[in-house]
Amino acid sequence: LRQLFGSAVPAFPPKFYLAMTKSMADERRLQLEQYLQNVTLDSNITNSDVFIGFFRKLQQDTFKIQTQRAFLDVYLADGSNIRLDIQTSDTAERILEVASCKVGLPRELIKYFSLFFFQDDADGALSVVKKVANFELPYVSLQSMKELHCKLGIRKWYMDPSLDILLMDCRASLNLLYMQAVQEVKKNWVKPTEGQMQELEFLQKNVNKAKFLELIQKMQFYGYIRLDPCICDYPEEGCLADIYLGNNEINCCIKLPTKQTKEVSFKINRLRSWQVTFLGAAKDGEDDTLELRFEYNDSGTWQWIILYTKQAFLLSSCLKKMISEQMMKAAKEGQEM
Repeated sequence: LRQLFGSAVPAFPPKFYLAMTKSMADERRLQLEQYLQNVTLDSNITNSDVFIGFFRKLQQDTFKIQTQRAFLDVYLADGSNIRLDIQTSDTAERILEVASCKVGLPRELIKYFSLFFFQDDADGALSVVKKVANFELPYVSLQSMKELHCKLGIRKWYMDPSLDILLMDCRASLNLLYMQAVQEVKKNWVKPTEGQMQELEFLQKNVNKAKFLELIQKMQFYGYIRLDPCICDYPEEGCLADIYLGNNEINCCIKLPTKQTKEVSFKINRLRSWQVTFLGAAKDGEDDTLELRFEYNDSGTWQWIILYTKQAFLLSSCLKKMISEQMMKAAKEGQEM
């Protein structure tokens, strides 16, 4: 990689040469995640055969999984699943293509969807753990995260809710959007009023999917990704926060030490940079310690704001996606002028 791309390739995390304990394996996995966050900023690298082959071998060697035939379940938002006959060395890009074909999604619309690892928590909450990178091997990743009881699922992958309109004329994509919207209402990701909830229930009962999606687009937090509750240092250390990502903002409902709540919206166009840091490997029964800090312009002053969350890599992926969509929208508007 360095021969091909030179200094564009960041330093690779060091290997453990002795037998790895569970905590060492977890630390290694998270270091590789962080490495990939940096590498994947350059699509020329990640689309190259050299990189894909390198990362395939890296994953298989790290977790000692040979290439062989296997079955993999890919879940839809309504809880149903598609069982795929795969090779353990198949990339997420390949698995998404096969799963999309199974549900009838046209090739030109696949780019609006992605694979995610998620958990159905015991309390009924939905926790999206991370987006699966195109070159990642989902079968291998699932084996490495067995203790997290993760599932692999298809979800839409864009942060601008107005893009729904591009998928409404296709039956397969309409079905995927509808299933996800129903799930997000059920899991309390979307915040309809009492009257809106009654309308949604009526439309769902009558299986009017297009009208259901048209109505839900008007509701608070539709099209957002909700993170698990986490700790932040804004406006002071140790605050508990519920975080929603979408529509060019990080929306935080923060519980202050005084027990009061404060809603804060961090706008993407006022964010200059961010970084994910691995703070320590998980102990048994605990989550890995990660933080995402971002530099934000608050009333003319730049400051770092820190979120301590096991979903730091998912948060980073969402920030990149929102900025990418903003740039594409600005470029398109520039061409039209």
